[in-house]
Amino acid sequence: MGDPKFSRRKYDTPSHPWEGERIANESELLRKYGLKNKQELWRTETQLRVFRQRARELQAKVRYGDVQAEKERDELMARLDNLGVISNEASLDDILTLDVEVLLGRRLQTLAYMKGLSNSAKQARQFIVHGHVSIDGKKITIPGYMVKRSEEEVIDYLGYSPLADDMHPARPRDELDEAPVVAPKAEDVSTEPTEGVDPSKPAAEEPKEAPKEEPAEKPVEEKSAPEPASEKPAAEEPKEAPKEEPAEKSASEPTPKQPAEKPVEEKPAEEPKAEPVPDAPVEEPPAEKPKAEEKKEDES
Repeated sequence: MGDPKFSRRKYDTPSHPWEGERIANESELLRKYGLKNKQELWRTETQLRVFRQRARELQAKVRYGDVQAEKERDELMARLDNLGVISNEASLDDILTLDVEVLLGRRLQTLAYMKGLSNSAKQARQFIVHGHVSIDGKKITIPGYMVKRSEEEVIDYLGYSPLADDMHPARPRDELDEAPVVAPKAEDVSTEPTEGVDPSKPAAEEPKEAPKEEPAEKPVEEKSAPEPASEKPAAEEPKEAPKEEPAEKSASEPTPKQPAEKPVEEKPAEEPKAEPVPDAPVEEPPAEKPKAEEKKEDES
């Protein structure tokens, strides 16, 4: 048996350390069943491998009519049936088709979570290690304990554990949380349809109806577009009208700018100021004209 201080390893490691597909599958199982490390997974795989190897050996001996092999086969089938791995009507061929998840589903950690004693598989492991879970009143602190078929219904909190109190905050409260959430929803739909729900509902429905009306108007515009296309003169007239409108708008727009142009028009106003200057010499010739006339009169 060896030295009790140096127990033999109870699991076999993978043949190759780096395999991407195997590592991904192992990581998924660790997350799903809340395992601490891969050693727990390898231990379960080794246990399954022993069952399948024993089934192949007995299957070969039973074919030759070995009486001892038949007894061992019945004992193996009864053991697996007691663990809840196979049914009473199963055969050795059914043992060869077992998967590692079948054995992982029989662990105390998994069944405690499935029975609703915790919110997650990790929390179920914590409750078991801390001594809050019992089987038929007996405290079990091993998360990997293989629960028998007859022990499934007696998994519960330990009697003197604080978690035995229904109001403990660490206990799962899915049923208590769902009840108050469903009740107010039913009341809002039945009792408050006119006071507080109506103003919010039409606001949500109006934007939905608006986009529905827009596509209905678009095809109407498309149908009306080909009609004026046939009447070219009718289409040209409205085109000229909008051209005149921007002209009027432009005429109205410079009106505030006219005062800026008025000082430009004042420049020619300076020219008439120069006109009185030539008026002075114009008046002098009439003054000289009488002198010329006097000379003519003298000559005459």
